[in-house]
Parts: sequence; C-alpha cells; structure tokens
Amino acid sequence: MRILTVGDDPELKTVIKEKLLRENCMVDSCNSGSAALDYLQLAEYDVVLMDVDLPDRSGVDIVDAIRRKDIQTPVMLLTAQAEVADIVRGLDAGADEYMVKPIHFSELMARIRVLIRKKDGVRGNVYRCGDLEINVNDQMVRRAGKQIELSPKEYSMLLYMMRNRNIVLTREQLETNSWDYRSESSSNVVDVYIRYLRKKIDEGFDKKLIHTIRGVGYVLEVKISGLGGDWWRVADRKFHKIATFF
Repeated sequence: MRILTVGDDPELKTVIKEKLLRENCMVDSCNSGSAALDYLQLAEYDVVLMDVDLPDRSGVDIVDAIRRKDIQTPVMLLTAQAEVADIVRGLDAGADEYMVKPIHFSELMARIRVLIRKKDGVRGNVYRCGDLEINVNDQMVRRAGKQIELSPKEYSMLLYMMRNRNIVLTREQLETNSWDYRSESSSNVVDVYIRYLRKKIDEGFDKKLIHTIRGVGYVLEVKISGLGGDWWRVADRKFHKIATFF
C-alpha cells in the first residue's frame, strides 16, 4: 500500500510513518495542503491521511480541492475536534473517513484496510488472481496453497499488480505506484523486481501469471480464451480510461 501523510505535527507524523513502514506500507509525507495537491497529481496513492489543521489551509478545504480536481483517492481526516458539526463538514467536503485523536494505530490500520477494500470493490482482505492470493491483514502471499516469502518491495509491487490485475501497467506506473520517493531508482529497477517476482511466483508452475507486453510494460494474468488471441486492458493514466488491445 502506498500512503500519503499530510500534516505539520512532526511527532505524530514520525510515529505514524514509522508504524506504517513496519506494516510494509510505502509512505510519502508533506507538511501542507498545497504540497499534498502536488503529490496527488504526481502519483497514485491508496489512502491519504490528512490532518485537519494545516499551516496553509484547512484539511477540509484541501479535500474539497482534491475532489474538484476529480482525484478519487480515499482521504481520512485526522483531528482533535470531536464535534459532530466538524465531522459532518469534513465528510460532506469529500472525506471518506474521520478519525479523532489520539490515534490508536491498530484502529487506524483497520480503517485504512476498509477504505482500500471499498476502493477496490473487494469483500474481505484477500486479493486473488488464479491460484495466487494475498491476504493484506497478515501480508501472507500464497500460490496453490504454498506460502511465498517476499521482500517489502516485492510485496508492494505484487500487491499493486494484484489490485490492477488484468490491466497492463507501464514501468513508470509500477515504479511510481509501488514505492515511495525515497526508494532506489534506476533505468531497470522495475525489470529487476519483476524478475525477482517471476522467480518466486511463476517458477515451478505451468501457468505463468506475470506477462511482458512488449513495448508497454507488464500485466498479471490477463489471457482470456476464446477471443482468438491474447486480450489485455491497458490503463491510460492521463485520461483514466481503459483501452482494449487485441
């Protein structure tokens, strides 16, 4: 999961970030609402954790600006204000969740998982693609019932591909949406991690799930029989549409 935290409380931000990193989340952080808008236009996040009290603008106003830009990333507002009117205002502005401080991390993670399930249209906490499954609660990966050990970066990339299964993802999409901005970057880093994943996910199985789409990128199991060839859906980041390739 890739999460953006927004707030200028250094202690709270540090604690939340450290705990999220221990959960193998990829975390980017910024201090202001204007910076958050910039981040959200540069990368795709699973969830935004935003403090209501920001140095430049109210978090509620930033949520409204996010929705006006047609950015549908789930947003959870964090605040010390427990007044019903404040909560209603935040939700009406477009926030998906509201959490009152002090923050209990186990509850925060549970609410994050709920937001992601709603976003992906998934019931429960298990993503499946053929005989491959990821349980986001315990971060266990299994294929045909066999447990597979992944590094945090491998897990993050596989989860992003699993959540976008049947959609061709470019190398740029895989890099920007699998890891945070502090991660290593090189011209072939995505290819390297795809190779790692193939060794762990596909090696020893007759049916391969990770496919290379020449000149485009990679996709997790998309071949559909009966169409006279391979069939893929390609996510177009610029227009947020789906194209069909034959």
